[in-house]
Amino acid sequence: MVKGIHWLGHASFRIDNSLTIYIDPWKVQDPRPADVILVTHAHFDHCSPKDIRKLTKEGTIIVCPQSCVGQLQGDVRPVKPGDVLDLGKIRIEAVPSYNTNKPNHPREANNVGYVVEFEGQRIYHAGDTDLIPEMANIRCDVALLPVGGTYTMDADEAARALGQIKPKVAIPMHWGDIVGSRKDAERFAQKAPKEVQVVILDPEQ
Repeated sequence: MVKGIHWLGHASFRIDNSLTIYIDPWKVQDPRPADVILVTHAHFDHCSPKDIRKLTKEGTIIVCPQSCVGQLQGDVRPVKPGDVLDLGKIRIEAVPSYNTNKPNHPREANNVGYVVEFEGQRIYHAGDTDLIPEMANIRCDVALLPVGGTYTMDADEAARALGQIKPKVAIPMHWGDIVGSRKDAERFAQKAPKEVQVVILDPEQ
């Protein structure tokens, strides 16, 4: 179920098969050209113009909230929560992503997570978020959830989120750089509902 999903550290992923898709590329060491780049919000560890430039080729589509548009060049397509983009082989849903009890990611910023429907699989990248009511509407096979706390939900909250999202597989992120440690990822795995397979990936570069 995690075939083609590569964690690059922090909240950064590469998903590849017939297309190469990046989500929040940051500190990318092996820059493989991207077909689609998705950015969740404007913070430097998620919206990195330097990394995005390294990955952009002719025809690369960059999807991001309006707050990131001024930093990026190329085929940039702004989205807000609720928007859907159909790019042929890939369908992208922008979903809400915000803090409920922290000031870092206010709801009014219109930051997003993404549900990427790609080659028969739905992958949800939550972005920098707390456990929010809208997660009950998410349907996915694989959930990529932050577990580090401080700026996002912690491992316990992320495990509770799985009860709403009900994915087949969950991959913890937002640990091991800036905030969070492997202990957070392991706690998430311990607390997760038994019907969800938690896969703790090592970062690839």
